[in-house]
Amino acid sequence: MAKGYSARGGFTGGAGMMRQQQQMQQKLLKMQQEMAKAQEEIESRTFTSSVGGGAVQATVNGKKELTDLIIKPEAVDSEDTEMLQDLVISAVNEALRQAEEAMSSSMNSLTGGMGIPGLGL
Repeated sequence: MAKGYSARGGFTGGAGMMRQQQQMQQKLLKMQQEMAKAQEEIESRTFTSSVGGGAVQATVNGKKELTDLIIKPEAVDSEDTEMLQDLVISAVNEALRQAEEAMSSSMNSLTGGMGIPGLGL
């Protein structure tokens, strides 16, 4: 016979298992709330990257939206627009990487580094 099962009473320990399940659900709810709060905090932050000796500076928010782009006049050379394009791409990508790293770090600290399917963690 299965452990915890009796022919008369069915499975034993039902109340204890229900209590454990409720406690687990409470812990998961608390973790979800903490994760939502952490995500809101990260989304309200800004991340700035500067490349080309400060010639191009990009700022993104935690939602990974470009919010500011500064291009110094000395970075603009009509003969070499490709270099300016590369600087802009580099600055934006680095700022986005910083935002992603902050979000991942925050979520990992809450989840103990365990991957959670559906959350991209």
